[in-house]
Amino acid sequence: MSTADGGIVDPQGFAHVRLTVTDIRRSKAFYQQLFGMPPGSDFSDQIDDPTIHDDPWRTYGGCSFTFHGQTLGLRPVAQAGDRFDPDRVGLDHLSLRVGSVADLHRATERLDQAGIVHGAVTDLEPFGLVILSLQDPDDINLELAAPRPSDARAAGSRRAGR
Repeated sequence: MSTADGGIVDPQGFAHVRLTVTDIRRSKAFYQQLFGMPPGSDFSDQIDDPTIHDDPWRTYGGCSFTFHGQTLGLRPVAQAGDRFDPDRVGLDHLSLRVGSVADLHRATERLDQAGIVHGAVTDLEPFGLVILSLQDPDDINLELAAPRPSDARAAGSRRAGR
């Protein structure tokens, strides 16, 4: 099946993204705190089993968090001491959508309470987004993104036929 404009596929979103991490216990704790839920799939308790690093069925000793039909997985295969580099081939950053700018401001308060360093809530008007940046334990840049309030109102008005 082809798309109307001749594309090969018509993506409906992301099924999952998996991040390579150096320390599964540390990364799992960070993301569990960030999301406020335990992983749905978790083989990190088997990380000391020497056979797990070759076992995709046990996600190489990793874990994953699923929310709103999308999954973020953690794969513990990076060497200790390795650090994320957004200037290398692969991932530049991971942006997670939140519902509103108010959610971003609540997140800054909770990040402060948790002692997690973060940037400022920043309006990216040309992109129709407001963002908040932070780093995970391996220095992977995470971005929390909300629609700009004026863009959200305009989209709602268009949907309502106004």
